[in-house]
Parts: sequence; structure tokens; C-alpha cells
Amino acid sequence: MGRKNSQILILVLCCIAACKKDKPAPINNTAPTGSGYVYVVCEGQFQDGNASLYAYQPIIKSVYGDLYQAANNQPLGDVFQSMTLVNGTFFLCINNSTKVAIVDTHSYKLIANISIADPRYILPVTTTKAYLTSLYHNKVYIINTQSYTLADSIILPCKSTEGICGYNGDVFIATWPDSTSNSIYRVDGTTNKITQTIQVAGYAPKEVLLDKEQTLWVLAGDGLQIGKIATLTRLDPSTGNILASYQFPPNAEPIKPVFNPTKDTLYFIEANQFGGTDNNGIYRMGIHDAALPAQPLIAARALQYFWALGIDPATGHIYVGDPKGFIQNGDVHIYTQNGTAIDDFAVGLGPGHFYF
Repeated sequence: MGRKNSQILILVLCCIAACKKDKPAPINNTAPTGSGYVYVVCEGQFQDGNASLYAYQPIIKSVYGDLYQAANNQPLGDVFQSMTLVNGTFFLCINNSTKVAIVDTHSYKLIANISIADPRYILPVTTTKAYLTSLYHNKVYIINTQSYTLADSIILPCKSTEGICGYNGDVFIATWPDSTSNSIYRVDGTTNKITQTIQVAGYAPKEVLLDKEQTLWVLAGDGLQIGKIATLTRLDPSTGNILASYQFPPNAEPIKPVFNPTKDTLYFIEANQFGGTDNNGIYRMGIHDAALPAQPLIAARALQYFWALGIDPATGHIYVGDPKGFIQNGDVHIYTQNGTAIDDFAVGLGPGHFYF
């Protein structure tokens, strides 16, 4: 959910031909042990129930998957949206299966399921409480992270809740794909009350994150899907004042912004799902740059686009997910911070997020 269902046939066919690997790393279906793994959230195809969880050990270049299926002898579900470590367990948001699956971090065995409508992203707030956003619902759900139960909810004056970010005991919440909203909401993490409404430069804010100077960056809009030109806003979280704003070209679809380990450089994807090379690839910009980058750091080929982006906090290596049109298993490509390719490996269908 949240991606376009209209895939062009020539795009799909050319992606199949263009993404061959000489010697793909073998997939190990046993549970990995130890630490230092990069987890790959593979969405699967909407309504096909084929989401999967993969892991990669960069030191020995081993790939493990599908971890949940192997450990539980059952499929994970329909559209694996995100993964969060909470109190030593993994909380997996399975969007279209309307559940959060709590999984042991060593065995990957299922501990419990929480039934919640269209879960998107989880943020731990205290040792016993986490917030959960929900697509097409005007709520942030409150989860008891000890009993694995739904404890309460916060009603917001919007149509949907999406990206979420913590700051000094407060929580900022974005509202994509609500195209009528040009605000993010500040919630007190202790009282669960809305304390501030902050306007951003564009409509439908979807991602919220903090840089090294503790200023907020808000990515909003989607000109192709919801008819709102994408924008990027830098805010002072203490006052709500806009420090800088940027507007993308009308045909650009920026997604999945992340910071480098020092949080002074922002990386993001622009995904051209219609076969062209314009506005297509991995881009980066400094937090004080006056304008958006004109050229990608890592360009996608014609008839290719990227869907996942993560940066290893230990090495600074850039991980990029190629979904291959969501009709076959995807690939992950690894680059240095300057965009030099260093490795790649095969994963499940629709790699959408990374967890380090």
C-alpha cells in the first residue's frame, strides 16, 4: 500500500533483463546468530501475502531469508511496512494484514500479534509504551510494549498518520497521504496530548527526521499520486518556525529520506516508475545547502527505479533496494558514501526498508 499499482509492462520486462547478477550470494534459510546484521524489510506484492524478512552479514557477505517463514512455518503476511526494535524484540508492521507481529530477535519465532488497522511506523516512547501510526486513519495508536496489547489511541485532526519522530520527550507526527493537511502535530509523550500544530511548506507531510543540529526535516507531498508537489521543510522544533524550504519538480517523487551517521547530510530517493532517467536515483544534500541537488549521486538506469534506502551507522555505506517492478525478487546494492558500488545481493519481493 502507498505505491502506484500502475506498472508499465515494458518497465517490468526491461528490469528483469537489466538486473541479472553474475554470482548471487546463496540464500541461507537458517537463523543467523551474533550481531552486526543488516535487516531487509521486503514488502511483497500488495494482496499476495508474500512479504518477507531478510538479513545480511556484511563481514562474511552472507544472506539469510526468509527468516520469519523459516522460523514459524507460515507466511509473514501482506505488505511488510516497517520494523522496529522495542525492548529487545522486533515489532513488525504488516500493513494490509492489519497486524503488528512481535518476533524474538534471536530465533525469529512469533511471540504475539496485535490486531491494528493498517499499521505503518512504530516509535518507542517509554519502556512500556510505543506510538503506532496508521494509514487512512486519524489515530496514533498507543501500544503496551510489555503486555503486547493495544492500550489507547490519540485522535488527530487529519485523515491519516504516517511518519513519526521523537524529540525531547515529545513526538512529531506526519499526516500523509492527507492532501488537505499542511501540518505536522506535536504530542506530549507523557500526557499523549496534542500540544502544537506546525505548518510546513507543502501538503501531505509524510516523513519527519532530525539532523545533527536537532532541527526537523519534513518531506511532504507526491505530485503523481495525490496531486501535491513534493516539498522539503527544515523547522526549528522548539518554535515551529520554518528555517528553509525546498520545492521539487512537479514530476518528482522523493521518498525514504535518511541521514548519514553524522547527520549533516541528507540522502533520499527520487523514483521514476515510468521508465525515464529524469528525477531517478539517490540524491544527497548538506543540511545548509541553498537548493536541492540537481543531479543524483547514484543514478538509476532507464527502466529502473529504487524503493529502499538506508545508511549503515557504523560504516556509512549506502544500502539501496531495487524492487524490479515488484514482480520478482529484488536486489540490494551497497555503495560507499560517495556512490562507489562495492557489493550487492538478492532478497525477497519488494525491498522497502533497512534496519541496522
